[in-house]
Amino acid sequence: MVEWIGRNWFLCLLIANYVVAITAAFFLIRSNQNPRKTVSSLLFLVALPFIGLGIYYFFGLEYRKSKIFARKDLNAHQLIMDWNKRLRVSDDDLDKYEQTFLEDRLKMVKLLRHNQSAPLTLGNELEVLINGRSKFDHLFEDIKNTQNHIHLEYFIFKDDHIGTELIDHLITAANRGVSVKIIFDAVGSDLSRKALRRFEDAGIEYEVFMPVIFSKFTRKANYRNHRKIVVIDGIIGYVGGVNISDDYVNEPINRNGEYWRDTHLRIKGHAVKSLQAQWLLNWYFCKDIEDVSNIPQEYFPELELPENKAVQIAASGPDTDWANIMEALFIAINTAEENVYITTPYFIPNEAILTSLKSAARSGIEIHIMVPKKGDSWAARYASRSYFKGLLESGIHLHWYHKGMLHAKTMVVDDKFATIGTSNMDYRSFDINFEINALIYDREIALQLNKEFQNDLQHCEEVKLDLWNQRDKVNKFKESFCRLWSPLL
Repeated sequence: MVEWIGRNWFLCLLIANYVVAITAAFFLIRSNQNPRKTVSSLLFLVALPFIGLGIYYFFGLEYRKSKIFARKDLNAHQLIMDWNKRLRVSDDDLDKYEQTFLEDRLKMVKLLRHNQSAPLTLGNELEVLINGRSKFDHLFEDIKNTQNHIHLEYFIFKDDHIGTELIDHLITAANRGVSVKIIFDAVGSDLSRKALRRFEDAGIEYEVFMPVIFSKFTRKANYRNHRKIVVIDGIIGYVGGVNISDDYVNEPINRNGEYWRDTHLRIKGHAVKSLQAQWLLNWYFCKDIEDVSNIPQEYFPELELPENKAVQIAASGPDTDWANIMEALFIAINTAEENVYITTPYFIPNEAILTSLKSAARSGIEIHIMVPKKGDSWAARYASRSYFKGLLESGIHLHWYHKGMLHAKTMVVDDKFATIGTSNMDYRSFDINFEINALIYDREIALQLNKEFQNDLQHCEEVKLDLWNQRDKVNKFKESFCRLWSPLL
């Protein structure tokens, strides 16, 4: 028997592979995931021996969702409910604000209140920050003026030029008594031991979100913390697309040779309390703390600000019952009356978003989608292009940004509603990663983002249907092949 196995070792490995694959397929089918994702995973399990199991482990496995996040979800519910009740606007006031602050977006507000108990906040001052330098200049100034605490949460945190500059500011703040706490993702971030020792020596607390082995080889591992959050004194907050890396700062000393276009948002006001609550959930989760009742009052200070900007914070992830951000975008598109402007680095929509875009365009809504021409992912680029033909045939305008990497994640509807956040327009952001977006019910901010969209059009070429249909068969095959992966990318 041993001799036969030695002569037929590859066949034995192949048999073992398919025994495991069949077992995995059984659990995959029983998990009742998205049918397209299930079929894609089954295809790779059958068609790619050994490799298919690796793909399933990193992209298709869902056991962590039910086991790891079960306790987090219970704590999250209680913490969110307790603090959001204090911010809640009554139903009577919501009706009163529908024609003023909400610009006829009451349906979206009520959706998030039901899904996540996400409160609508009215006392906010907002500033749109274009590109990384603007974000970091404002952030460093706010850190200098911090009185009590600084909370950070980032997908990418590197101790390169800009990262070291931020670390210097954080250590200076910590040395004068400010409490500094940091969450960074295990897969996206790359902090040296020297940087971590500097944190420890300064008394800065840090936690690694969902540690993995060999993080450099698991760039697309599931359940990553894709959020970019800063909370300062519970009063000032930041959210958007800009991570902590030289890639995001277009300066000679920092540049990697490619222009980076991004959008971030600075908030001063009550919406920061929602950012704080979401940060706390992940902090307690990382530290494995079950009692979340003892929260310092300084984290949620009393604020006296005029009712000027209406903001709702939408958070989603594998620990939420609903795809909150995706559903908010879905309603925004479906309730559009004139136009929709979307900027996203990755456009791999699920069926709900794809159908809403096409049907809106065919009903007369003017829709513009801007994506990078090159991007930073070969597979995502071709998967995205596989959707172009159907979008163009529906009358949607597609724009290729060619100045560099377009990383902004924004949407503007009817010059009344806008969103800035961390969520891409793809499966991973909608279903797998932890994401967070600011939903802004304000004409001034919407018009400002629309103006930036028009400025970016100067660095775009519009994709035309007749020319698109003339592309060669090789590219068409690449698109079709990568689209098979789309639920996994």
